Amino acid sequence: MVSIRRKARELALQVLYQMEITGDPSPTGPDSFWGHFPSRAGARDFAQRLIAGTVEHRTEIDGLLETALENWKLGRLSKVDLIILRLATYELLFCPDIPLNVSIDEAIEIGNRYGSDDSSAFINGVLDQVADAKGLKESERPEP
Repeated sequence: MVSIRRKARELALQVLYQMEITGDPSPTGPDSFWGHFPSRAGARDFAQRLIAGTVEHRTEIDGLLETALENWKLGRLSKVDLIILRLATYELLFCPDIPLNVSIDEAIEIGNRYGSDDSSAFINGVLDQVADAKGLKESERPEP
């Protein structure tokens, strides 16, 4: 059975993908998605937190990702991988209540499900670079 938070991360991925494809980053962007794809309240609440935070901090997140992507540009990434990286980077930087290893592991698993064959290893490597660049340490985060 998929946890509520995993489901929320998958919903956030889908909403952010829709926003990326349509070019509509407005706060009301997710409303049409929720109208077509209702979800459990807990999953939706956490997804909304991830969506809002990722959109709010997108410029900073993209800057960190650009630095971590040696010899790559964000535009060359698949949209799915890019959005997974944005979501996970938001969690790493702005969700101190979530252990680092959980954020990274969840991103890898979602990459396995929605990305290409190489997505999980790629996502893992980039997120490790982001965590190292920001000096994030697992020992400074709460226990799961």
